[in-house]
Amino acid sequence: MTKPYVFITRKLPEDVVAPLLAIAEVEMWPHEDVAVPRDVLVEKTKRATAILPMVSDPIDEGVLSAGSALKVVANMGVGYDNIDVPAATQRGIVVCNTPDVLTDTTADLTFALLLATARRLVEAADFLKEGKWKSWSPFLLAGADVHHKTIGIVGMGNIGQAVAKRAKGFDMNVLYHNRSRRPEAEEKLGAVYRPFFDLLAESDFVVCLTPLTPETRHLFNREAFRQMKPTAIFINAARGAVVDEQALYEALVRGEIAAAGLDVFEKEPVAADHPLVSLPNVVALPHIGSATYETRRAMMTLARDNIIAVLEGRSPLTPVNQPS
Repeated sequence: MTKPYVFITRKLPEDVVAPLLAIAEVEMWPHEDVAVPRDVLVEKTKRATAILPMVSDPIDEGVLSAGSALKVVANMGVGYDNIDVPAATQRGIVVCNTPDVLTDTTADLTFALLLATARRLVEAADFLKEGKWKSWSPFLLAGADVHHKTIGIVGMGNIGQAVAKRAKGFDMNVLYHNRSRRPEAEEKLGAVYRPFFDLLAESDFVVCLTPLTPETRHLFNREAFRQMKPTAIFINAARGAVVDEQALYEALVRGEIAAAGLDVFEKEPVAADHPLVSLPNVVALPHIGSATYETRRAMMTLARDNIIAVLEGRSPLTPVNQPS
């Protein structure tokens, strides 16, 4: 009997892939840092029973329609806006993601980005490396305090609540905005719900952790940034397209907000001459929110186990949809 065929869009460690080899023929794109070309992805999908893509791989109608035998798309990421889920559901294809295993790691990075932006850490490190430090002065590279300030979290899911927990350790006042109220966060973390524009107006730090949906695309636009304090710092560790990047650039250049820390961009990867990356009051990172060895291996393992479950006729561990 012919084994099912699984295509993985990046090179993963052999020990992670090994359990799949017992039940499937597995092929991996042989590069860790180079995206699989679309034509190759489509060609491999034609014979695939399962694919394991990265969050940066577009699994759209064109890819899904090529997979006549495709049963499962196991995304390596908690977000799945790179996948046309309705199209997959219509075709009876299960879509899975990797929630929970990256919550604390992404919250750590989000708060680190907030601290780095507030205290101008990257700018200060470059200042020293470039030989510019000639003397001590009272306001040399002075940044902003984080403790006792107000943080406004937009998107109070698991990662948002983990960030709120870290903020409480800095004695911060926690506000949040979410599609629905989070009573558990209000009770355990003292988080206070605010309408979106009220949160923007009151917060010293605005942290975006909302998923990308048609409703949240360009949620942070020109009008939103104009609601914020001129001393406010904006952090985005969610998805780049939640932000109108031109509006953010203008807000930073005009001094409508003080600074921004960005782990994500609308079109990734970005070049060093990207307008936002070039600004001195922006700390920009290459989408490393979940990038620790422990967490990335846990994500790979969960994606793999979702595929194994489907191939063995069991329910996947973390399905996004429920095709009939």
